[in-house]
Amino acid sequence: MPEGHTIHRLAADYRERFGGRPVRVTSPQGKFSDSAALLDGTVLARTEAHGKHLFLGFTGDEWVHIHLGLFGKVTFGSTAGAPAPPPTDTVRLRLAHPDAYVDLRGPTTCALVTDGEKRAIHERLGPDPLRDGDDPAKAWRRISRSRTTIAALLMDQKVIAGVGNVYRAEVLFRHGIDPYRAGKDLTEREWRAIWDDLVTLMREGVRLNRIDTVRPEHTPEAMGRPPRVDDHGGEVYVYRRALMPCHICGGEIRTADLAARNLFWCPGCQQA
Repeated sequence: MPEGHTIHRLAADYRERFGGRPVRVTSPQGKFSDSAALLDGTVLARTEAHGKHLFLGFTGDEWVHIHLGLFGKVTFGSTAGAPAPPPTDTVRLRLAHPDAYVDLRGPTTCALVTDGEKRAIHERLGPDPLRDGDDPAKAWRRISRSRTTIAALLMDQKVIAGVGNVYRAEVLFRHGIDPYRAGKDLTEREWRAIWDDLVTLMREGVRLNRIDTVRPEHTPEAMGRPPRVDDHGGEVYVYRRALMPCHICGGEIRTADLAARNLFWCPGCQQA
């Protein structure tokens, strides 16, 4: 499932390519046809992201709410005035104008919602490190009272929105925090350091369109080691590095199942 930086990047891509212009809105698959017909020919006025939720705002108070889930894909294409290629019958939503098109396939959610319905979605989500003005204190109030592990809390979108498995594993490593520590045993200073680090890392993720979490002194060039080869891209400390040596202490990276997701950590650097 895409992490929050990807959704913020998509919001910017939709806005840059289609914002402020009337767009052709269709649903070749048919599951969004009625809503597409209502939006067809209207202007894409604004886009937003909150955690893993994407919102496309059209003229008036109508929004398309998108959650990619595990299988959703977004594909942009340029046409330079030529006709867009015919969509496949798996395309849930296509936006198009004479110069470009974008296809959405396989999302968990693609629904037309009102301002009020959109506001209700925001209210049930935690603060997002990539949203200006979101308050980390809202997350801290829940974390500081919880007996749940900090690793599980970081993945709970009601606590903090946008953090996925990669950022969860990496930020805990960067701060030397045992992933099994209960939220209530974290200090507020530790939480603020985690939040501030997520803001920095995820902004870089938006800018580079990949996840890099190693500090300059631990890059392949600095350490004289081979670069990571992985379809997720980016240099990391522990994610998907089970049984490999830690870049810092040389100990073996471990993995375990936690809340139906693979957890990665270094017992040497993240001691209980």
